[in-house]
Amino acid sequence: MITAVVQFPIRQPVTREKARELFSATAPRYREVQGLVRKYYLLSEDRTSVGGVYLWNSRAEAERMYNGEWRAFIRERYGAEPTVTYFDSPVIVDNAAGLIQEA
Repeated sequence: MITAVVQFPIRQPVTREKARELFSATAPRYREVQGLVRKYYLLSEDRTSVGGVYLWNSRAEAERMYNGEWRAFIRERYGAEPTVTYFDSPVIVDNAAGLIQEA
């Protein structure tokens, strides 16, 4: 498994409620993305940057997502260039499901 952390600054701070509204509007586009296991939307404590933590089956699938079209969408919607950092995730603890998964 691969974890990708995406971050970017936003033009001006937003409330948690406004962030929820923005994120909820884009969430459906991630429902059927091949290889995406899970996505967590992020809002920094100071409310000046946002992003996501994505769990992927493979890096290749993740890289297909973070293409020029996706980057243009982020720039247009949020006015910033995203950064993407990849991590190998060899073990995942899922307390909600009661599982430890080795990948």
